[in-house]
Amino acid sequence: MRLVTAALVGSLVLAGCATTQQKEPQIQRISAEELEKLLPQPTPFITYDELVRLSKAGTSPDEIIAKIKESHSRYDLTPSKALELGKQGVDAKVLDYIYSSREQALRDGFAEELNKREKEKVIEQEKLRREYQWRNRGFYDPFWGPGYGPYWRGYYGPRWGWW
Repeated sequence: MRLVTAALVGSLVLAGCATTQQKEPQIQRISAEELEKLLPQPTPFITYDELVRLSKAGTSPDEIIAKIKESHSRYDLTPSKALELGKQGVDAKVLDYIYSSREQALRDGFAEELNKREKEKVIEQEKLRREYQWRNRGFYDPFWGPGYGPYWRGYYGPRWGWW
């Protein structure tokens, strides 16, 4: 009877030691407000009316694109606005450039945010690795420091103690 009880208690103790709680991975989601902050805001220094005026004046599409680049203008070009500008005489090459520059700005913004989060993750992992190594050092004496204490074996053997 004692043997059965001892075996039962021993198995319960071992089962309690063996089970560890698993942490589920957390997915960081971007809220709508954070997404708005990340997206580059359209800042048209050359307005849509100026684009139409330049196109009607006979300015070449390459010159209009150069002016857009110089002014660092960004447009939030919807399909309906693109159709409207096309009907008013803005060249398709200019509209394609506006659309592609907006898409490139979006990709660059997301890539920048992903790189920033990846760097933060690497820093956090390095911090956890150092903490884990520190915990597993073996001996730490708050007075003498890590690895050094009254019973520390130095290069020339034990200083004092029972070794």
